[in-house]
Amino acid sequence: MKHFKREEFNCKHCGKNEMRDDFLEMLDNAREIAGVPFKINSGYRCSEHNAAIGSTSVNHVSGRAADIAAVDGPTRGAILRGLYLAGFKRIGLHRDFIHADNTPQVASAWFY
Repeated sequence: MKHFKREEFNCKHCGKNEMRDDFLEMLDNAREIAGVPFKINSGYRCSEHNAAIGSTSVNHVSGRAADIAAVDGPTRGAILRGLYLAGFKRIGLHRDFIHADNTPQVASAWFY
């Protein structure tokens, strides 16, 4: 990977990291396209961490998702552009971050 260290995606609860290589390659490509740094708020989550934060989704648990800090409109726009052009079809928007995953579910965009 050109733009990330694998450790950036470690579970905040246990330190485990089972991120999928295909996801990381897509995200690295998105970062290249975006031309802005991607600060990873959350990558891999063990089942215990996922449950502790109240999530029932499997995208982080399966190593196919990341939440990227988004601090302002221009940065958010660049990140979104990079994600879409890199092929991400599942993106969630929060005031403070952008969720991206490549799980094989229906393409979707949502707000938190």
